[in-house]
Amino acid sequence: MFTGIIEEIGKVRSITKSGNTLRLDIAAKLILSDVKIGDSIAVNGVCLTVTSFNRSSFCTDVMPVTFHATNLARLAAGSLVNLERAMAANGRFGGHVVSGHVDGIGKVISIKPNENAIVYTFEISSEMSRFCIAKGSIAIDGTSLTLVDVRNNHVTVSLIPHTRMHSIVGYKKAGDIVNIECDIMAKQYVKTMAKENKAISTGNSGITEAYLAEHGFI
Repeated sequence: MFTGIIEEIGKVRSITKSGNTLRLDIAAKLILSDVKIGDSIAVNGVCLTVTSFNRSSFCTDVMPVTFHATNLARLAAGSLVNLERAMAANGRFGGHVVSGHVDGIGKVISIKPNENAIVYTFEISSEMSRFCIAKGSIAIDGTSLTLVDVRNNHVTVSLIPHTRMHSIVGYKKAGDIVNIECDIMAKQYVKTMAKENKAISTGNSGITEAYLAEHGFI
């Protein structure tokens, strides 16, 4: 589990590709201070497992499902990546609940300055837009952000100077591809309501006149 508060911007040292799999060697500093084999680190919002490390970098593997569902296959040697260690149980919860399981990719549509902020608009799939509401949360390349506006398949966020400096989202340009993870609470709510609505429509919800009377509703 992660919070979407990026700890460090790392740099890809090398990539070994084999079919639809990758082995990434990523240079870092801060997150290596207490790293262990098997630790989870979010790379551009994707939860990956540390398979080896030294004082200046760590290695991790990308399997086919992640290769196809995220932007990691677009990385090259020298690419910058957002890094965050898994949240410690005794740590401060500064962002929102981020699982590291990316829902899909989005594309930068526009970038517009607005006084001290930069407003980014992304195009996402209709499936993902179902889970997005204004003032809700979204993780873009692992960065916890607040949705300013949601219209059809376009979502808008606003970056303060600190976020632009400490996240690769601030380096994005129009046309770039980003990883998107929608708010897990919104996904759970939508799925639960869909099941309940289906049950009601088929008469299998379990809510009967006797149930309502027993619980004081009628």
